[in-house]
Amino acid sequence: MVKCIVIGAGIMGASTAYHLAKMGAEVTLVDRKDKGQATDAAAGIICPWVSQRRNKAWYRLASAGARFYPQLINELEKAGETETGYARVGALLLHDDEDKLNKLEERAGIRKADAPEIGQITLLDSLATKRHFPLLADGYPSVFIGGAARVDGQALRNALVSAARKHGAAILNGDAALSFKANRVNGVVVEEREYVADAIIVCAGIWARELLGKAGISFQVASQKAQILHLQTQEGHPTERWPVVMPPSDQYLLAFDRQRLVIGATHENEGLLAREATATAGGLQEVLNKGLLVAPGLADSEILETRVGFRPFTPGFLPVAGKCPGWDGLFAANGLGSSGLTVGPFLGEQMAKLVLGKPVEIDFNDYDPGMAIH
Repeated sequence: MVKCIVIGAGIMGASTAYHLAKMGAEVTLVDRKDKGQATDAAAGIICPWVSQRRNKAWYRLASAGARFYPQLINELEKAGETETGYARVGALLLHDDEDKLNKLEERAGIRKADAPEIGQITLLDSLATKRHFPLLADGYPSVFIGGAARVDGQALRNALVSAARKHGAAILNGDAALSFKANRVNGVVVEEREYVADAIIVCAGIWARELLGKAGISFQVASQKAQILHLQTQEGHPTERWPVVMPPSDQYLLAFDRQRLVIGATHENEGLLAREATATAGGLQEVLNKGLLVAPGLADSEILETRVGFRPFTPGFLPVAGKCPGWDGLFAANGLGSSGLTVGPFLGEQMAKLVLGKPVEIDFNDYDPGMAIH
């Protein structure tokens, strides 16, 4: 039995650990529960098909991630993990410029040829748009993408960790340090105890720089701070089936069960080291100003909580994943950025297959961790 240690229990690490355990590996998942983990704060929009990013390697990964979700959710539910925070509710792409809406519809239509899971693509006038999401401002027509979904990062991560445990994975809370000799990583040391393994998979987000640096690996990962607000709307709104709202700005609106809505997020570039994971007046003002401009019906909502996370970005804003060049037994996955919840579950499955020598569906050369090592 192959022994594997996964460091970091965000969405990437949790998925990798789950799939490794499901495939028969002996798995230990280590996490020190740092404040500011991206997954803890994230509310995800699964709708990569309308992105204007031109990087084909990113799009292949993101579209495969979206396609993977129904299979994964079905597996988790059969294992008794029904609280995943995932629902296929569709998305409203808002814009007051008719030409830009037509281009969005055209882009989605082109990509549907290779991604039928996009589902229904419909141009809606402002009245029809508001019927889908009654708290919106007047005057916003939209493109409706029927196959889009939303997901709660915490809930999905917790479901993956629980399912991994059911498959025999051990969960450790503590600070992991790599144990190595020459260019071979043999395991990790957690709280002065050494754990030996055949493969170590580092999924530590922005903290990977520090972790790998102690082994002399100069891993380049930058952080971007995100502040998000959770609101409670007034009674009477059946919010559980409301679609995701994607305005022209860099903000979003997501509706969950029991009148809970999420608005966000900021995109604050923090450089290579993250500051304290606290909400700020300026950040929350930005979120509220942009959110209420699009959905003034949220003005009377109760503020339930704020969440703060640090998105990890690797050079070129392209995720890296695979075997670390020049090292035996060491793998890494990082840099998922704002598409972490779209990409993470699928990439975790692919990483598990790579580590265990099974056939994979992606070309890992496109995401070589060496691109982030200097």
